[in-house]
Amino acid sequence: MKNDPIVPAIKLEDVHVTLPSRAGLVDILTGVSLSVEQGEAVAVVGPSGSGKTTLLMVIAGLESATSGRVVISGQELGPLDEDQRAQMRAGRIGIVFQSFHLVPTMTALENVALPLEFLGEAEPFVTALGALEEVGLGSRADHFPAQLSGGEQQRVAIARALSPRPKIILADEPTGNLDSRTGKQVMDLLFALRAKFDATLVLITHDVELAGRCGRKLTMQDGCLMPARRSAARIRK
Repeated sequence: MKNDPIVPAIKLEDVHVTLPSRAGLVDILTGVSLSVEQGEAVAVVGPSGSGKTTLLMVIAGLESATSGRVVISGQELGPLDEDQRAQMRAGRIGIVFQSFHLVPTMTALENVALPLEFLGEAEPFVTALGALEEVGLGSRADHFPAQLSGGEQQRVAIARALSPRPKIILADEPTGNLDSRTGKQVMDLLFALRAKFDATLVLITHDVELAGRCGRKLTMQDGCLMPARRSAARIRK
């Protein structure tokens, strides 16, 4: 009996993203193809405006590809509507942003419980408290974001992203708003949890040392992955 083929965690095939602007249509991603295996850690580096964040948003289903295929754990995103994408994202993908995106009127515990409630978790607050304890913030569960330091807020964001135990973690400059010492502590935590859960990690960063902690480093330039070289984003009227 033949073994079943291994399905990549993330697969992009000739993905283009074109967005309107006052000057015309701007090509943000230009023919990106990428395959990331389950459990792999991949860093994406490149200058500002090269398309890194758009790439992450396409993988997460938060931005639609203009053309090409985006397949997450064997499921193609193209045919899914917004609700179906949200359901897929909640169960499979955890996202950590540079800006923490915590709800200011909710406690740390309530913020972490949000995706669990969306998924219909039987005891979301019990699971959320466990996630906060994993990031060392069990004692801060009843604090609001404004009562937490930047590093603590990012750890709450990590707990929220990982509380549903996603198999894919997307991190967009997660230390960009932190000092170097706190940033290192946060990334040590993120890499430790990724290893614990055997999750796939796609990390966008300008930090060369941080990128070096990943098993593979990709460079984006003008909307495509190197070594392909193209001129700056083209504007079509």
